[in-house]
Amino acid sequence: MQEIYVSTDVETDGPVAGKHSMLSLGSAAFSPDKTLLGTFSANFETLPGALPDPKTVAWWATQPEAWKACRQNLETPQNAMKHYLDWLRSLPGQPVFVAYPSAFDFPFVYWYLLEFTGENPFGYSAIDIKTYAMALLRQPYRTCGKQSMPTAWFDPAPHTHVALDDAIEQGRLFCNMLQANLAARD
Repeated sequence: MQEIYVSTDVETDGPVAGKHSMLSLGSAAFSPDKTLLGTFSANFETLPGALPDPKTVAWWATQPEAWKACRQNLETPQNAMKHYLDWLRSLPGQPVFVAYPSAFDFPFVYWYLLEFTGENPFGYSAIDIKTYAMALLRQPYRTCGKQSMPTAWFDPAPHTHVALDDAIEQGRLFCNMLQANLAARD
């Protein structure tokens, strides 16, 4: 079965899933050839009893447009994650989680899926884009930020801190890296 790369971005009110709330989830499903197969986006009500992290609150104060975007059309986590699970199941292949950085986004998605649906169709299939860049560039991890990646890997796309926008941007970046890797083998 074909792998489907589900580029995902979350916006939160703190760094720890369950202790802090996921505010917004955006995913863009790509085939290996960078065909966008579909998208999912939801904004969440905060978790009962969870408190925002003061440093994250201060950061959100610098992002008023993104904050406004993630606080519209709120859904309960139960409802949003049920729809997300249904969307993941509808994809024409095996979902592989992709994020930048997956160490932040994956724990939130994993926790919310298990907490509110009891299932996680990703299993532990998660790709970190920066780690993939490290391998392709044969450079140390901390030197492989976006500023050191080849410009050919980037499509013109905004990084808005709106979850779906960033998921699409990062998914295109990953697919370009994947194609560069495959072309280098030929």
